[in-house]
Amino acid sequence: MARTRDQDACPGALQVHRAADGALARVRLPGGMIEPSQLEALAHAATRFGSPDMELTSRGNVQIRGIQSDAAATDLAEAIAAAGLLPSPTHERVRNIVASPLSGRLGGCADVREWVLELDDAIRAEPALAGLPGRFWFAVDDGRGDVSGLGADVGVHVCGDSVAVLLAGSDTGVRIASTDVVPTLIAIAHRFAATRGTAWRVAELTDTSALIDGLPSSVEPGDRWEPVTRPPVGWIVQDDGRVALGAAVPLGVLQARVAEYLAAIDAPLVITPWRSVLVCDLDDGVADAAVRVLAPMGLVFDENSPWLDLTACTGSPGCAHSVADVRADAAHAVGEPSTTHRHFVGCERACGSPPFGEVLIATGHGYRLRTASP
Repeated sequence: MARTRDQDACPGALQVHRAADGALARVRLPGGMIEPSQLEALAHAATRFGSPDMELTSRGNVQIRGIQSDAAATDLAEAIAAAGLLPSPTHERVRNIVASPLSGRLGGCADVREWVLELDDAIRAEPALAGLPGRFWFAVDDGRGDVSGLGADVGVHVCGDSVAVLLAGSDTGVRIASTDVVPTLIAIAHRFAATRGTAWRVAELTDTSALIDGLPSSVEPGDRWEPVTRPPVGWIVQDDGRVALGAAVPLGVLQARVAEYLAAIDAPLVITPWRSVLVCDLDDGVADAAVRVLAPMGLVFDENSPWLDLTACTGSPGCAHSVADVRADAAHAVGEPSTTHRHFVGCERACGSPPFGEVLIATGHGYRLRTASP
C-alpha cells in the first residue's frame, strides 16, 4: 500500500525534521563506513549545535537531535560538510547503502567495500536519483547473509560465482556478474524513480516486474534470507590476524564523549545496521586497551548481554507523537527474561522497527504487542 503523504519528510543534513526536542539531522554513511576524524567532527558538532546524545540508526547512519535554531542547523550542516560527510547537497538523503559490516576483514564470499564506494559515486552522478524517497535504500551482502534479511528496497547477495538481485528482501531469481552489480542497482533505482507513483518503498508496489524486466533470471524467485538479529560483538579476529572490536551501543544512543574516545583509537570505524560500532584493524595491545577504556563508558562487548536484544524509538520527550518514555521503559526491561528481540515504540507509527522479534507499542497504559506491520 502506497503512502498518501506527498512530501517526503525524511531528514538529512540539510533538510532537518522538526521534533519536540528541536530539529533532527541525519547523516548518511554508505556502508556505515566513517573515518575517526569524521566521527570526532560529528561528536564536536553535536555538542556545539545540538544534543550530545547522538543516535545510531538501523541503516548505519548517525542522527543529531536537539537543534534549537535555524542558525544552529546551518552551522551543523557546514560542520558536516567540512568533515567530508556531505559530498552532494542534491543527493545527500538518498545515499542509503547498507553493507556487510565485516566484509573484507572476516569471512564472506567477496569484499564488497569497493562496490559500496562505486555505488555511492554512481548514485550521486545521476540527477534523476536525487528524487528517490529518503527511505529508499540499497543492501550489499557479501554472501554471509547478514544484511540481505533486513528487507532493503533493492539489494545484491553474492552467491558463489554470481550475484543474486533482491527486491524488498526477496530473491528475484536474477543472477548477474560481479562487474554488473553497480550498473544493475542503478538501473533498478532509475526504474523505481520513474514508475513509483506515490510509492515510497518497493514493498508498496503491487507489481515489481518492471524493475527487473530484461535482466537474466536463472533460478526460482521468492526465497528470503533470515534476518540477523544481533550485531557482531566482542573481540573479533580478522582474517589477517588483526582484531576488530564489536561494541554494542545500548538503545543506539552514542554519547559524543564516547564517540571522541572511539575516534581517538585512530582506526577504521563501521556503524552497523544493528546500532553498534566496529573498530577495525587493531593489534592486540591496542584492542585490549580500548576495551578497558570503553567498557566502563557503557559500550557493550559481551555477546551474551541482554542489551543486544533491546531497541527503542526516540519516544518522549523527544517525539511529540510518543505517549511514553520508551527508552527508559526499555532500559528497565533489560533484566526481564525474554526469548526474542524486543523493540519499544511510543506510537502506532512504530519507527525503526526491525523485521524480526516483537514490537511493543506504548498505549499510555502500558504496552501492547503489534500483530501486523503498519
